[in-house]
Amino acid sequence: MTLMNRRDALKSVVLLMGGTMIGSTAILTGCAPDSQLKDLNFSPEDLAFLDEIGETIIPTTDTPGAKATKIGEFMQMMVKECYDAEQQTTFISGLNSIRTDFKAEKSVEFMEGTPEDRLAFLNALHQKYRASGEEKQPVIIHMLRDLTVLGYFSSEIGATQALRYQETPGRFDPCVEYKKGDRAWA
Repeated sequence: MTLMNRRDALKSVVLLMGGTMIGSTAILTGCAPDSQLKDLNFSPEDLAFLDEIGETIIPTTDTPGAKATKIGEFMQMMVKECYDAEQQTTFISGLNSIRTDFKAEKSVEFMEGTPEDRLAFLNALHQKYRASGEEKQPVIIHMLRDLTVLGYFSSEIGATQALRYQETPGRFDPCVEYKKGDRAWA
């Protein structure tokens, strides 16, 4: 079974999202932004941190979670290749604030926190954004959510285990029976 080219899958998902994802212009046009940070590197610890954030957003249940898809590597690639310098700076400073704010609030590093504490912290960050009424703050929670969802559902694991995958071209079936609880189609 051959899976769709990853770039084509990303374009499809971004189009379905209405092009609202940060960095979507670069994905849709295939061109890197004009201004990007030079020497932007992520350490193995940074990738592990991103994996844990992704796993908090899409945890392992009866299907593998975001960590199984190496979501940290996906996020790194997207930030380095699709974000402009301002977005990259926002992403890095947002990650740093998550690290410091979590430690200040929970008295442990994010990586050492319980999954429940991590989820509660990220949900509180999202609620803070919604309550502020501002469009820009804190952007990091939306970047992380968008990248996690995009990376997970465009991965082989997300498409074949979380969604129902049918290789294209397939047969046309105009009437597909739906049962409550069925997974969506990939």
